[in-house]
Amino acid sequence: MLLIRGQHNLRPGHRGCVATIGNFDGVHLGHQAVFEALKTRASTLGLPSLVITFEPQPLEYFRPEVAPSRLTRAREKLHFIRAAGIQRVLLLRFDQDLAFMPAKDFIREILVDALGVNHLYVGDDFRFGRDRGGDYALLESEGRRLGFTVESLSTVSDACGRISSTRIRQALLAGDLETARCCLGRDFSISGRVEHGHKRGRTIGFPTMNVGLARSSSPLRGVFAVQVDGLETGAVNGVANVGNRPTLQGDDRFLLEVHLFDFDRDVYGKAVTVRFIQRIRDEKKFESFDQLRVQILRDAEAARVLLAQASGERQYNQVLT
Repeated sequence: MLLIRGQHNLRPGHRGCVATIGNFDGVHLGHQAVFEALKTRASTLGLPSLVITFEPQPLEYFRPEVAPSRLTRAREKLHFIRAAGIQRVLLLRFDQDLAFMPAKDFIREILVDALGVNHLYVGDDFRFGRDRGGDYALLESEGRRLGFTVESLSTVSDACGRISSTRIRQALLAGDLETARCCLGRDFSISGRVEHGHKRGRTIGFPTMNVGLARSSSPLRGVFAVQVDGLETGAVNGVANVGNRPTLQGDDRFLLEVHLFDFDRDVYGKAVTVRFIQRIRDEKKFESFDQLRVQILRDAEAARVLLAQASGERQYNQVLT
């Protein structure tokens, strides 16, 4: 997949494509349906498929204090877009220039002059440009004038309703990993590098692997049964805490700490993916390290049982399919 970072890196050879625009946070099944339509149309026309997305996301620029927690940071999002088979991504920096660009200028300068878009897919509620002045009607009218076509795709739904990033965040906040899994088409996961921590877990017999969240807040918190990819050929089971470590005097940051089962290797600096399989409990403050140690023992045992059950269910479902 070709990654084009910023409008200034667009070249004449990048002109001519079938494109879509959006935040695509989570790259869930709704997004993936858009990508499938995009790839089909691009193949029919003999043109590359291209996704236009933004970093930071627009609300993170305008109102960072109320912006929702990221489901995927930029690197993770690009990984899932690549896995979906998209050929090109234009990653636009959302700054003052882009925020205040009139919608018609965005269409002319980026979609037409720089990219030569042949056909454009957008969501049914897509808005863009200064003061959110651009919408589907404007794209359609400008497309007729400037030589491209536009198509609005209906929102993908399941038996429980619309599949959206907002719905996934709500499910994660409630500890409903199954709904999140159904909307994403995969386990919810967080990827990052293993960092050095304070190593306090070692003092109570539970060394933890600290994974950098690379985000200001987390879409979920609590204690979870997890599986970690990137350390060996297969997944490594463990129990994870996402939160602010209230027993250890707390922390201003959200932290992801994982205790791995039957694993004792130096993995500092490794890039790993933590997949959240089942929620165990809320994060809570304990009066002493002894109480914390007893609870971690219980959490670890619960995680082992839940992971064994989940493995059995997945093997059974694979047999059925």
